[in-house]
Formats: sequence, structure tokens, C-alpha cells
Amino acid sequence: MSGNTFGNLFAVTNFGESHGPAIGCVIDGCPPGMDLCEADIQADLDRRRPGTSRHVTQRNEPDAVEILSGVYQGKTTGTPICLLIRNTDQRSKDYGNILETFRPGHADYSYLHKYGLRDPRGGGRSSARLTAPMVAAGAVAKKWLHEKYGTTFRGCMTQIGDSPIAFESWEHVPNNPFFAPVADVSALEAYMDALRKDGDSCGARIRVTASGVPVGLGEPLFDKLDADIAFAMMGINAVKGVEIGAGFASVTQRGTTHGDGLSPEGFLSNNAGGVLGGISTGQDLEVSIAIKPTSSIITPRQSIDINGQPTEVVTKGRHDPCVGIRATPIAEAMLALVVMEHALRQRAQCGDVKPPMSAIKASV
Repeated sequence: MSGNTFGNLFAVTNFGESHGPAIGCVIDGCPPGMDLCEADIQADLDRRRPGTSRHVTQRNEPDAVEILSGVYQGKTTGTPICLLIRNTDQRSKDYGNILETFRPGHADYSYLHKYGLRDPRGGGRSSARLTAPMVAAGAVAKKWLHEKYGTTFRGCMTQIGDSPIAFESWEHVPNNPFFAPVADVSALEAYMDALRKDGDSCGARIRVTASGVPVGLGEPLFDKLDADIAFAMMGINAVKGVEIGAGFASVTQRGTTHGDGLSPEGFLSNNAGGVLGGISTGQDLEVSIAIKPTSSIITPRQSIDINGQPTEVVTKGRHDPCVGIRATPIAEAMLALVVMEHALRQRAQCGDVKPPMSAIKASV
């Protein structure tokens, strides 16, 4: 009921606050016998962590993960896995001036009216810092899915603000702070430098894919695979829109082009984004998310205080001028958690899953 647990068979309970002593999660339902150590998780946390470039928040958190339970002699035991990430660089004094005001675009107003109190330090539970435990849990899911089915996940930024980013190659994504699929990111750097100088922020569009997805994941009605993907992506801070496959471009397509034709070698296109009737086809899952501009900016904005009186709010502290810059590994993790949940569900209901489309093509 409290909304802190994601999933059922692979259940991830997220805990902690942005400026508390630690954040983390408990994973219940990970199959036993998988090799697992901190290094398997740390790589994805390092991709998401703050302070990695001048274009993101300068909060200096190592985000070093600790495995507290659920692993014995390097293997998962099938019991709950507790992952802990200590907060080491909190600067709570930055938020003293907003204790009695509401930051536009933040959850301050809604949190106070829901709970009757709120933690203003970095946003408390609404902070994007709470995505780190989900990235850690996603790394565990990624490892199991890759070892079991060969499934892989990757993502990239396809637009920042009003600047689309043309796709060149996946090989460029790990080589720049934007997760951009282009060799030259100088224009993106200049855009962000100007944005920070103006005291403003911008949104972004992120593409995330899963390859080697087994056929048959998902249910035909209320637990559709694509519906659960959308649910997961909307659970990421600042996400305001989700597209599966062709998404909103489907509006302008004709039926003669939108429906993905089939040949003996497989599907001829992927407008469906790898899901038909709520069930995976074995094609790549294709997802795009829209991320809103960062709400924490230094430009004064109109608001009210807790007494309903008009005021101006200036949000101090260390913030990402575009939260989308670090969103790629988060979106990958949430997609992995959905696929993991449905893979375990399919095994329980129908036995082992069908091979992915790549394997089907190879056998034809």
C-alpha cells in the first residue's frame, strides 16, 4: 500500500532518504545459485552516480554498494538480498531556506498535504537519489537474465532540450557524459554550459532497449508486458511520458505500414516495440521516455509559503541542470526489473520460456 516495493516474484523494496545516513533496497525472490558480488552491481552504479562531469550535480557520492545478506560464498541463496549505499556528501544546510515554502515543480506541496509533514532536505523520498537502489537491483536482474537467456540492455539519449541527437553508433554511448550515440558532443556541452549560466534547466528524451528477450513474456489483459514497462518508467523521477515502439508516431502511420509484417526469417519491422497483445515477440523491446526539466534551479520563481502567502523561491544546492543526463542507466534498470519479473512469472505458469527471436531466426 505504501508504494515502496516494485514487483512481486522479484520484489524490490526501496528504503532511505536523500540526506539520511544511507539508502538501499531489499530484493526478495532472486533465484539461488547465481554468482554475485559487489563488483557485479557497482559498474552500473558508477554510470549513474553524481559528480562524474561538470554537466551534472557536483554532490560527490561514491555510491559504493554493500551486500548485507542473501549471498553466501559468492552465490545467491534465494533469501532476501539487502543492498546498502551510504550517503557521504550530504549538505542539508542548502535546504534551510525552503523549509516553509514550496518549490515549483517539486513534490513539496503534495507531500505536505498527504503526510502532514515533509523532509525538505534534497527532496527526501522524492529525490532522484532514490533511483540508485533501483539501479543496483536492476544490475542483479540484468546478470541473471543475461546468464539465463542472453538478454542484454542498453540505452542512450536521443534529445536534450530542443536539440535532437542523431543516432550514429552504440559504441559512442559509454565515451561521453551524456550517454549520447554520437562521436562529437561539443554542441551538447556548449548547450549545457549556456543553460547553467542562465540558471535554467531542460528536459531530455531517453531510448532504452532490451535484446535477446524470450518470446511469451507478459499477459494478454491486465498484466501486459508493455503496460508494466510504462508503469515502471513512470516510476522514475521526472518522467512525464513513455513510448513503446513507434509510440505517438503511430498516430500518423497507416495500417499498411504500422503492422509489423512477418517472413520465414522473422519480423520485417518493429513498430510494436517487441510486444504484441501484451506479450513479448522475441524482438528487441524498444522504449522511449520523456524527462521534464529539473525543478531545482537558482532562478527566482513565484510560489507560496505554508501559510498560503505569496513568496519567491530560489533553490540552492547542487543539482543536475538536466536530470536526463544520468537517466539512461536508471531506465535500463527499470526495464530489466520488468523483464525479470515476467520471466519468473512465465516460468511459474508455463514452464521455461521460449527462445528470443534471434534464436528462432538462426534455426530457420
